[in-house]
Amino acid sequence: MSLTQNPSENLYQLCGRLASILGNDRFPTEERAALRRMTPGQGLPLAFYRFALRNLPENWQRFPDDWATIVAGIAIMSPNAHNLEVGFGTALADTNYSETRLERLLAAKDETRRVLFLRAVRFLAAKAKAFNWVDGARFLLTKDEDKLEELKLSIARDFYSKTAKE
Repeated sequence: MSLTQNPSENLYQLCGRLASILGNDRFPTEERAALRRMTPGQGLPLAFYRFALRNLPENWQRFPDDWATIVAGIAIMSPNAHNLEVGFGTALADTNYSETRLERLLAAKDETRRVLFLRAVRFLAAKAKAFNWVDGARFLLTKDEDKLEELKLSIARDFYSKTAKE
């Protein structure tokens, strides 16, 4: 059930492909369930390694916890996880996500950020609100502090521009 990896694949293509794989009716239910149950700070299940080796970029091992969080999040939201038209901040605003929770999420680092991100994803899944997973992947994978701060600002801008219109 894996698609061939493409070394020149960009993050937009990769997020779309991962959402397509995990949301596909033919993807094994028990595998998806194992991926959904992944929790930051816990050991990674064999299902993740199997999925990662078949579907993630070759350098995924540099940040395995971040990639596991991305995969878990997309699995949680499947089959309708990815919507190119809706940014992460906008999706949170559309579903009345708490400003306090957003503040904690944007201020969090490392494992706490991954845990809070998955909580936000579960919240969006419960509201059936898909978003552009490129935002989520960047939020987890960006290590440069200046770029990460720009990304946080973008998420907050989307959140507040949506809530300001209401």
